[in-house]
Amino acid sequence: MRGIQWPAVGALVRKDLTAIRRSKAVVIPMLLVPILLMVVLPLTIGYAARSTPSGLGAEAFLDSLPRRLAEPIEALPPEAQLLTLVLGFLLAPLFMIVPLMVSAVIAADAFAGEKERRTMETLLHLPISERDLFIAKLLTGMLPAIVVSWGGFLAFCMVANTVSWGRVEGLLVPNQLWLVMIFWVAPAVALLGLGVMVRVSARARTSQEANQLGGAVILPLIFLAVGQSTGVLLVSLRLALAIGAVIWLIAVALVWRGATRFSRDRIAATT
Repeated sequence: MRGIQWPAVGALVRKDLTAIRRSKAVVIPMLLVPILLMVVLPLTIGYAARSTPSGLGAEAFLDSLPRRLAEPIEALPPEAQLLTLVLGFLLAPLFMIVPLMVSAVIAADAFAGEKERRTMETLLHLPISERDLFIAKLLTGMLPAIVVSWGGFLAFCMVANTVSWGRVEGLLVPNQLWLVMIFWVAPAVALLGLGVMVRVSARARTSQEANQLGGAVILPLIFLAVGQSTGVLLVSLRLALAIGAVIWLIAVALVWRGATRFSRDRIAATT
């Protein structure tokens, strides 16, 4: 088997990214959700926590946590506890929604969008192997998901540290949990979304149909995030690493299976 033809893959990725930039239906949700989750939400919650009397709210929540998780926060000054708990820990799982959503939105357009724009026939006749075509579609979704996630994380850091300035000693974020989320869990979640949505998009006839069929992928992570924010679950560093490892395994398995079943004939059959 010959090696990957990176020039051809790169050219196809650049073409797809140009088409994405010109599509408001893709760009708007891809940017709006990260802004809401990583800027508006922490800004609102952060100022609410800052205006809460020192120690109020955090004490009752900390009492319900395992001691190994609560002790580091209880050692902080009362005025820093609630801000650290909310911005430093409770919002972390919400971050996983960003790479998943971005990769899913783009991947839904990967093949279904080509069918809608009536460019699928041209795509299928390109002098590029099926493997390289599959890799190009994966990279088209993976790269923006990582860029948007890391950009959103930088924006979150600025918001969180600004809100907590004067209440928390030093920088509130990034901490170890957030670094694991951004560099370990986020790329795995993006690949998970791609592993499912590229296959869904190849079978769907429109982007809307692809989004509807693949929408259930995000539900488990939403439940995790809701559980985290309501105090049902507080993700520790070890648990975050373990979650990332499981997601990587599932994502790689989905991508591998998708690559082995990917063919021009199957795509053409649904055009």
